[in-house]
Amino acid sequence: MSPHHQNPIYLLLTLVHLLIFFPLSTQLRQQQISTVDLAALHQIKSTLTDIPSASSPFFSTWDFNSPDPCSTFSGVTCSARRLTSLTLGNGLSDSPGLSGFLTPFLSNLSELTQLILFPGIVTGPIPVQIGDLKKLRVISLTNNRLTGSIPDSIWNLPYLHTLDLSHNQLTGSVPACISGGLKVLVLASNALTGAMPELPPQLLHVDLKDNRLSGPLPEKMPSTIRYFSASGNEMWGPLNGMESLSELVYLDLSMNHFSGPIPNSLFRPSLSSMLLQRNNLSGVVPTHLSPSYGPGSIVDLSHNFLTGELPAALAVVESLYLNHNRLIGKVPEEYIESVWSGSTKTLYLQHNYLSSFPVDRDRALPESVALCLSYNCMVPPAVGVTDCPASSGARVSRPENQCSVFNKGSSSVG
Repeated sequence: MSPHHQNPIYLLLTLVHLLIFFPLSTQLRQQQISTVDLAALHQIKSTLTDIPSASSPFFSTWDFNSPDPCSTFSGVTCSARRLTSLTLGNGLSDSPGLSGFLTPFLSNLSELTQLILFPGIVTGPIPVQIGDLKKLRVISLTNNRLTGSIPDSIWNLPYLHTLDLSHNQLTGSVPACISGGLKVLVLASNALTGAMPELPPQLLHVDLKDNRLSGPLPEKMPSTIRYFSASGNEMWGPLNGMESLSELVYLDLSMNHFSGPIPNSLFRPSLSSMLLQRNNLSGVVPTHLSPSYGPGSIVDLSHNFLTGELPAALAVVESLYLNHNRLIGKVPEEYIESVWSGSTKTLYLQHNYLSSFPVDRDRALPESVALCLSYNCMVPPAVGVTDCPASSGARVSRPENQCSVFNKGSSSVG
């Protein structure tokens, strides 16, 4: 027998070696990614490439000679040798992202629950085969140059929670009815057409802004919605569908063709952001409102056809835009107090038919406040025109012949 084999120290070191490295090698073999998923990653890397930049390339860690891609590949997360999450791109502010196209071989990642593509210039269609990934909960493919229609198969994914395809070049329509357990739907800044679909129950967040959607709002929408934006489309009709959205905290329907009155139920402090500017809305703003708007609140009803007097309750809104309407009468004292206390930071009332703004002409405006009163049926105080935007025009007051239609008697400051 070799003298080394009789040495107790040598035997001890051999035992330690076996205890340490044998379990480790076994663990590495167990953690290695499945051959199906590894082949899919090969295909993904062959169709996508890093856009040259100063930052570290995303695919620099994708070494297919690595014994364990699950622990060494950027953007890859595994469980039991199967890939469960795939993030393509590093998302760094100085990274231009990836280019290329999405391969249909993505569908071979059958255990995938999350697919994220960071901003870049990836082109081409969204593969129809993504609908085969039945365990997907999150799809986010934002800020690229994807084209074509949204595959119908995506809408049938049973566990899909979040779908974000915003800021691409997608066309076509959204299905008339979206079912399933979707909670977050973001399709903003594409070229989608057709009517707004019937939305699934339990939806929390909807962003469809800057598309080419047309037609009215759905008659019924999930009461669970908290964020709803469809601004910058070609939609029309009344706002009746909004009345059921009792949990809403953010609403943006600006720059459409909506008409009729604004439902009274939308004027509530819990709806702290309400943007309805540049529509064809008419009627009187309700006067019996709860004066409980707080910091950060914004209400923009500008560029419509609203009539009547200013409701005192809106005086406590931090940023209030009522310009370019047909509002009449004296500006309530509550507005004056809110502006000079600094509670209201922006108050735009220009291009209405208001007849009085009762404030001392020599009273200085707080530096943090922007106030515009130009082109009304009064001579505004100096502080009411210095912060007006250029779009307000050069005229300080309306011609008398226009004012006589809306206000009787003389125009005044206070």
